[in-house]
This record gives sequence, structure tokens and C-alpha cells, in this order.
Amino acid sequence: MILNTILPFVSSVISFVFAFILLKRYLARRGLHLLLWGIGMVFYGIGGFCEGYFGAFGWNATIFRLWYLFGAILVAAWLGQGTVYLLAKRKWANVFMVVLALGSLYGLFRVFGAQLDPELMTTSLHTGSEMSGHAIVTSGVRSLTPFFNLYGTVTLVGGAAYSAWIFWKKRVLLHRTIGNILIAAGAILPAFGGTFSRMGLSGALYISELLGAIIMFIGFIRSITPMGDIDSQDSVIK
Repeated sequence: MILNTILPFVSSVISFVFAFILLKRYLARRGLHLLLWGIGMVFYGIGGFCEGYFGAFGWNATIFRLWYLFGAILVAAWLGQGTVYLLAKRKWANVFMVVLALGSLYGLFRVFGAQLDPELMTTSLHTGSEMSGHAIVTSGVRSLTPFFNLYGTVTLVGGAAYSAWIFWKKRVLLHRTIGNILIAAGAILPAFGGTFSRMGLSGALYISELLGAIIMFIGFIRSITPMGDIDSQDSVIK
């Protein structure tokens, strides 16, 4: 019970602090990638809060829908879209943004219009995937989740890994190389946690979500903190 309550709440607090720093940096620098990352971390924080609420008070319909929309569907894709704005041409980034925004609105409509399995509201939560697999019925919502998560994983993890490789290859900006490696590692951790949870390892999802938020946060700070090398504008974090 402690794992199901304390860890998600801690993840939520860290995520909201991270989001605040990202959005504050956006206001100072006006980079759309910072805005999208900030929004994505707000979603991460909402997902963690809903999980912690469940551990403390049990599920209700609103908490479940908020968790599914922000924690299971949108978070990875919006974080990844921030990386798209940083690495891709603006024209294509705008196109993907329109698709993501429309898809998110559609997801909102389907999640809050779906019927919920009443049994879920009285049973224990074992894994996030178990919730998404049994809670929403006859709604088509489950079919949306893999597309959002695949897009987010490829763009966020792939973009960070690509940038780290570029900096390593050029032998410049060691702090951003290290930072991007950490961001990629932190971003993929929740997926591993979900896999271990499905294998019966209790609390794996909450641990991985907490570690993911911490490692991405450290990676971001590392990326914006020079180590004495020459600064550059070409990075996954600005």
C-alpha cells in the first residue's frame, strides 16, 4: 500500500516541479519544445497524482478517466512532440502538432464518454496496463494508446539518443551528451516498469515512474549546465 500511495505522489511532485522549471524557461526563451515538454510533465504529474489518490482513497470514475487520459495516453506523445519541434523542420513539426492536438481531443472525448467496468472500481490496481485492459469497454479507447505511446517513445527516446550520439561523435558539449543519455534512459523506464508489473512484480510501475521522472529531471539539469566546453545551439535541450 505504501508503494501504491507514496511513490506516485512523490513522482507527481517531482513532475510538477520539473514542469514549472521547463515552463519558466519557456517564458524566458520562447522555445516551443520547452512549452511542449512542460505540458508533458504536467500530464506526468497528473498521472502520478491519480495513482497516489487511488492508493490512498480508492478509485472513482473521474480519477480513473484523468489517469487514463493523461497518464496512459497523452504524456509520452506530448513530451515527444517537444523533441519534434526541436529536431524537425518547423513545417513538419506543425503538421504533427495538429495531428496530435486533434488526436488528444478525440481521446478526451472517448475517455470521458466511455463506459467503465464497475468491477474495476472495487478491485485493487495491479498494473497500469491491467487498468487500461479491463476498465474501458466498447469505446475503442484502448486502440488509441499504442499509437500515442509509440509516437512518444520514438520521438522522445530516439531524439535524445540521436542528439547524444551527435554530440559524442563531434566530441563537443559533453554535458549535453550525458544529459541526453539520461533523458533517454528516464523516458523509457516506465515502459519497463509496466512490463515487470505484468509479470507480477508489485510496485514496479510506481518505482519506474518515480525513477523516470528523477532521471529525466537530472538529465535536463545536466544538459543546461556547461562543463567548460564550447556552447552550441544544436542540442535536444536548450
